[in-house]
Amino acid sequence: MAVRSRLPLYLAVVYTLLALYASLYPFHGWRDTGGDPLAFLAAPWPRYVTHFDPAVNILAYVPLGFLWAAVFCARLPRLAAFLIACVLGAAFSLGIETAQAFLPSRVPSNLDLACNALGSLVGAAVGALWGRHLLDGGQWHAWRERRFLPGPTGDIGLVLLGLWLFTQINPETFLFGNGNLRSLLGLPAPLPFDAARFIELETATVAAQTLAIALIGARLAAHHPVWLPLALIGAALLVKSLALMLLIESLHGFAWMTPGTLGGLALGLTVAALAALLGAGARQALAAMALMLAVVLANLMPDNPYLEHTLSVWRQGHFLNFNGATRLVSSLWPFLALPWLMLSRSERR
Repeated sequence: MAVRSRLPLYLAVVYTLLALYASLYPFHGWRDTGGDPLAFLAAPWPRYVTHFDPAVNILAYVPLGFLWAAVFCARLPRLAAFLIACVLGAAFSLGIETAQAFLPSRVPSNLDLACNALGSLVGAAVGALWGRHLLDGGQWHAWRERRFLPGPTGDIGLVLLGLWLFTQINPETFLFGNGNLRSLLGLPAPLPFDAARFIELETATVAAQTLAIALIGARLAAHHPVWLPLALIGAALLVKSLALMLLIESLHGFAWMTPGTLGGLALGLTVAALAALLGAGARQALAAMALMLAVVLANLMPDNPYLEHTLSVWRQGHFLNFNGATRLVSSLWPFLALPWLMLSRSERR
């Protein structure tokens, strides 16, 4: 009997929550207009439609349909899994569009609902055909069990690493500056900007989070505790560069490459290499302490006027809600990773 993996369920739940937050961001200004919240269903088709909005709505719901179809395929026949995933995606979109009728910054649309349902259908079809093979007991699942820490602990760890990479898309945070709660709580910077002090804090923050993520990656790697952290950090730098190039301007693609971040990367990787001499329990405790230190330092960092100047050319436009989701995950990620580090135990086959 194939081993059941919880990774598809974890991914489906996380993606659904992110889609919910992005669709209703910024979550304030709720009001009742007194009209029918379902009136958009019978509204005329929008007169002016760009290709961007329908394409984004379709593509955003393809992973939703795929992941939920993969979850249901492990327990139900393919046709049943396909139908349930389609209905789930359409119902989720209907609920989102209805809720948007109570937000002044959002406009519910029957076109968005149709595109979302189409995306769910496409994703569910792919998930019903190949979801079980790829995600649960198939070749991808077998490869994942060989290469990474097995069991639910490894599944949650991989989801956390995926969310960490997701946070690098946000141009508003400096490199590896996760855990900053000031933007969520509307708090001012506790320290005034000073160039020398900023570089020191930036170096320490990047070094602490580099050390933490390297140790987390090493713990999740079953056979290659060196290559996985390096590949993970390299992928994060690539994502950060592409995000800056695509969301702001191409000339800002390497704006993250400052003396503080480069020094922090070198220092964090050096300490991570030395930590390989420690036992597994000591490395896990060191990763937790490094992550807590990174959170404290990220909240002490003064506002960087150079970053603010770079962001002055940024027009969020269609990406406003997406950037709200990346900002939320960036702020909360260390507080999700810390319980996993402190409570998880090594699992053996």
